[in-house]
Formats: sequence, structure tokens, C-alpha cells
Amino acid sequence: MPKWADVLLVPLLSLAIAFAISALVILAIGEDPVRAMNLMISGSLGSTYGWGYTLYYTTNFLLTGLAVSIAFQAKLFNIGGEGQALIGGLGVALVCLFVPWPNWWLGMIAAILASALFGAAWALIPAWLQAKRGSHIVITTIMFNFIAASVMNYLLSHVLRPPTSMDPATARFDNVLRLPRLHDVLGLVGIDFSRSGPANVMLFVALAFCVLGYVLLWRTRLGFEIRAFGQSEPAAHYAGISAVKIVLVAMLISGALSGTMAVNSVMGGPQRLVMNAVEGAGFIGIAVALMGRSHPIGIIAPALLFGFLYQGGSELAIETAIPREMIVIIQALVIMFTGALDDMVRRPLETLFLMFRRRT
Repeated sequence: MPKWADVLLVPLLSLAIAFAISALVILAIGEDPVRAMNLMISGSLGSTYGWGYTLYYTTNFLLTGLAVSIAFQAKLFNIGGEGQALIGGLGVALVCLFVPWPNWWLGMIAAILASALFGAAWALIPAWLQAKRGSHIVITTIMFNFIAASVMNYLLSHVLRPPTSMDPATARFDNVLRLPRLHDVLGLVGIDFSRSGPANVMLFVALAFCVLGYVLLWRTRLGFEIRAFGQSEPAAHYAGISAVKIVLVAMLISGALSGTMAVNSVMGGPQRLVMNAVEGAGFIGIAVALMGRSHPIGIIAPALLFGFLYQGGSELAIETAIPREMIVIIQALVIMFTGALDDMVRRPLETLFLMFRRRT
């Protein structure tokens, strides 16, 4: 099968099937699927306000998708992005609450470093258990998601909550730490963008990380070792590549990227650490990585797609009787057809291309 068919045709057909089944489900609950799709498109892409939220969610999914992709390249299934991002949020909150930064960009750099450090530290134990004790990375990272959620619940309810508040959240950060939004950035070049959309400078940071991820994996010795280990562990071992080193390094990078996602959802969003600040982005990152074929540049389009689904789903819940959970069903169908049922589309296409090749 040609490369273009593998990269474009298979995901597009998988998406078409997922959306067709979603339309049938919407029809079954008595709503018009055409109107629903129009609402989703206009609500997420029809105005700069919608784009502001779509790109905000896209930023989250770029970072978590990149985190999962780098671990995938070493054949490590990092399910723990959610927990690593939660703990990364703790790093952001500590840096923003207890250090008097003079301006937003110094605070953002410190928040990125702190969140990456906290996220990597949370990924270190499952990585060490996998590398040294042979524990299954999927099971340990899932368990660490639960532990992270419990730790954050305790800290926000008993330690970081202001004494005068009953809300399980930290105090609001200083206003000087407010990240410039796209309204501020694009305004510099004369583009009028909605002030309300929360998309901010972290979008450019996330895109830069995708480029750096590509350079790391395809232009450095370490990247070659990670990919070689992922293709064949025995061959990598024969070539002198340390399995312990690759497992630890790949998971630390992955955990650091997941943790960095919290800068967008905490510092760029409500400007305080709240319960469930990650909003499931760690799990969506798995689907983004699957759709993007674990390529740092390939994940950009899937991240935008899931940003569209998130924002479009919110508009759908407001404008129609379709429940918010419906969008979860659509996301699940997209994940199922682009991941678990990928072969259902790929094999008939391969057969079709083989038939055409024989005739020619």
C-alpha cells in the first residue's frame, strides 16, 4: 500500500466510519445528526471564540500525545499521562504560588521546568520497575494514575486550600503570571482574535516541542537507540544498546512532556490548581498518538481533531438535548476505529491496492 494511503486514507476512512456510526446513535435518540454536525463545526471553528477554545484543548492533546508517542517509539505503553500531568500541575502551582516572579515569561519558564520535573519524577518509579524488575508498564502506570488523583485530592482539600475557602483548590496566582492569549499575540500583527478564548502562548511551546521531538527521534543518536529498541529489543541488545537506559530515558521524557501539559491547563486556564485540572487529556493523548502513528509531527492533526470534538461537544450539549456524554461516545468510536479496529480498514485497502497493482 502506498505511503499516502497508509498516512491519510486509512485514518480518514476510519474517521468516516466512526462519524457515520455516531450519526446513527444521534438519530436513534431523536436528534438530527446534520444539525448536530453543523452546531459542532460552527461552535468550534466558526468564530475566533470557538477557535480559542479548540486550540486551547489542542495544546493539551499535543503535549500528552507527544508524550505517549515517544514512549511508543520504545514500545512502552505509557497509560500514566493523566497522573503525570496531575502531578505536573502541582509543580506549576508551587512555583507560581510561592515564588514572586517579576513577569509572566520568567514564571512560565519556571513552571515548565517544574511541571516537567514533577511529571518525570512520577514516571520514574514505573520506569524503574519495568527496567529492573520486569513489572508491566501498563499496570503500574494505571495504578499511578489512581495514586496521583488521591494525592492531589488530599493536597487540595487539606494542604493547599486557602483557610478561608471551602473550595478544594489553591489560591489564584498573581495576575502578573497571566499567560498572553492568542488575542494578545495575534493583535501584535494586526489580527483580531477573540479575547475570551483561553488559547495562549503554550500553543507555540507545544508545537515547538513537537519539532524538537522529531529532531530527537530522527536526528540524534539517542533517538535512533529508542527507535531501534522499539523495533527489536534483542537486536538492540546485540548492538550494545542498554535496555535499562532506554526504558528509563524514554519514560522520563514522556513523563516530563505529560507534566508540562499542566502549564496550559493550570497557568493558562483558571490560574489556580483545581480538582481534575487535566480533564482526561492524558487518556486522549493515547488516541492522538495512535492516530498520528506515534510521529511527533503526525500527531498535530489528530490533536486538532480532538480539540474540535471537545469544543464542538460542549456546544452540542448547550444547544441541543444531546447529552455531553454523547461526545464521549464519539471520541470512543474514533479511538476504537483508529486504534483497535485499524486493521478492519487497512486489510481491505491493502487487498484493493494489491489487485490494482497486479492488473497494471
